[in-house]
Amino acid sequence: ASLLENFEGSFKNCIKQANNSAVTLLKIITDNFKCFRDCAIYKGNEVTFYKRAQILIGDIWACYRNKGEGHFNDIDEITLFADYRIPQTLLYYNVLKYSDELLKVLNNDKILENGDEMEIEIRGCEIEAGTLLCDYIQQKINPDKTVNAVVIDHFLWDFRRKHAKEIVEKKLPFHKVFCVYY
Repeated sequence: ASLLENFEGSFKNCIKQANNSAVTLLKIITDNFKCFRDCAIYKGNEVTFYKRAQILIGDIWACYRNKGEGHFNDIDEITLFADYRIPQTLLYYNVLKYSDELLKVLNNDKILENGDEMEIEIRGCEIEAGTLLCDYIQQKINPDKTVNAVVIDHFLWDFRRKHAKEIVEKKLPFHKVFCVYY
């Protein structure tokens, strides 16, 4: 499937077809554009991360400030964007803790295979941590205000960039994988 064949050459038509639903747009993207199908098999079960597709949706939402074409009724269904740098920030804040075995692998700069059990576990725990952080923050502020994974992810990514030197000094590792999904 292609943008030309299915959407008259415009991604805007994908957005319109989603009818203000982030979940529907996520499905449109992953069904129609193979490079966004970020899936793996974990202990016999298919797991999906859809990092790049969710970033695309999150960027549309943020750029349009949740208005017009960028308004999604269900933006809170989008998860943290499971990548390789956010876990460093989660380690920094002691939200994640790696096993000695995983630390040994990461500190030896081993490049993990895409779909490796360790990679899947890091990414899955990152998403779960994001969900728990959203819930925790929601409880601490006015319950009428929504905190979502897009906002949390942007904060964590920006923190990692602003504090890169400190994170390196603390020797907080990141996982390395060659793939098109990061």
